Amino acid sequence: MNAPRPLIPPEIAARAVSARRLPFAFGPRFFVGLLLGLLWLVPAWWSPRLIAAMFVWDAIMLLAFAVDLLRLPNPSQLEVRRIWEHAPALATPSNVSLAMQNFSNAAIRCALVDETPVALRKAPPALDLFVAPAAQAATSYPILPGQRGDVRLGRVFLRYQSYLGFAERWAAANLAQTVRVLPDLEQARQHALYLIRSRQVEMEKRRRRQRGNGREFESLRDYRQGDDLRDICWTATARRHQLTTRVFEIERSQAVWIVLDAGRLLRSEIQEPNRDLRLSKLDYAVNAALSLAQVATQCGDRVGLLAYGRNIQQNVATGRGAPHLRTIVDSLAQVHPEAAEADHSRAARVLLTEQSRRSLVVWITDFAETPTTPEVIEYAIQMTQRHLVVFTAMNQPDLTLLAETTPKSKEEMYRHAAALEIVHRRDVLLRGLRRRGVFAFELVPGLLASSIVNQYLDIKERNLL
Repeated sequence: MNAPRPLIPPEIAARAVSARRLPFAFGPRFFVGLLLGLLWLVPAWWSPRLIAAMFVWDAIMLLAFAVDLLRLPNPSQLEVRRIWEHAPALATPSNVSLAMQNFSNAAIRCALVDETPVALRKAPPALDLFVAPAAQAATSYPILPGQRGDVRLGRVFLRYQSYLGFAERWAAANLAQTVRVLPDLEQARQHALYLIRSRQVEMEKRRRRQRGNGREFESLRDYRQGDDLRDICWTATARRHQLTTRVFEIERSQAVWIVLDAGRLLRSEIQEPNRDLRLSKLDYAVNAALSLAQVATQCGDRVGLLAYGRNIQQNVATGRGAPHLRTIVDSLAQVHPEAAEADHSRAARVLLTEQSRRSLVVWITDFAETPTTPEVIEYAIQMTQRHLVVFTAMNQPDLTLLAETTPKSKEEMYRHAAALEIVHRRDVLLRGLRRRGVFAFELVPGLLASSIVNQYLDIKERNLL
């Protein structure tokens, strides 16, 4: 497995080059000077010979332009750097800095435009910067990533002038780079911090040794009436010439698999409260998966990830520790929604093949309201024969609101009745899962992460696995 890339994108620098065939232009003061030269037309009304003064004035302006252009530094004397202050994360405000090093002996005023994708901000930033001779200056602009995954930034365009402002040069620095927008890291940190404050981590690290029906071998002892015959160690019995029983301890470190549905039902977008941003159900699911992975890693459990659509998108075997968590973060960033229905059978087969021992499976998905039992429900039931399954379906907030609102017209009554039927159908399916031993929930996307983490901690505390 390849090592995950650094969370914070690397700083990138490049010297500027001419941005077009004619890499210079007239500055704003040049045109102001030409307009002032038109004032010579007023006295020329009485004395036509004064028109020549206007042409002399224009020649002076052209000379000033040439002198100012020669004083401007060449693009190769300017170096631009793009610096990332934080790792770009979904729906998390951050800043990107642009620094310029001026190796010439002339001060410049520079206008910069960074070629940023819509995934980071709605419009490319336009920045102003003053750079003294043989000095460096920096400025920054905010970003608010609206989608996960790899995004590509392009060049930084420069337009710079001297103090005079009669001429300006056009240049560009090739700072093209691909950065990876991660899930919401701050939310995962908050859940881990809550866990630490509630002292759950310390309880798990103590690994209380409790004898019982666990699967980790602890010791041997003489056979006692009532012991399970399957626990008899026949090799030790042959050596000692008396029945000997194996004693096990309850496992405190367990395997936790996060199964993530990336099919069409998870493409539905939800308006973020108090923000001009819409996130898909899959984005909420990814953030919840990261929160659970962070907390489970803190508890010492082995965490695995399986994200799927029509095919398996990401498959990370169980592991523990900070490097493994970094791998999960990197994999979650690359999970993308698909337009087709997810292949739940493929995901179930892969998981049952790779995880033979009993583990906790947290399945984050959604299902359509059809007359027949949805496929994902059937495979969740099948999974319970070997694993402990937490089945989490995300509801649609506007559908729930419609079902709870009193209709005021005939059209609203029809929509209200349809919403009630859908809600009832979903509730029946989830109750059927609970009767089969599945921890089945329907959650609001905004509460998905905290609810899943709390359910995981409850399972750990009650030793249900």
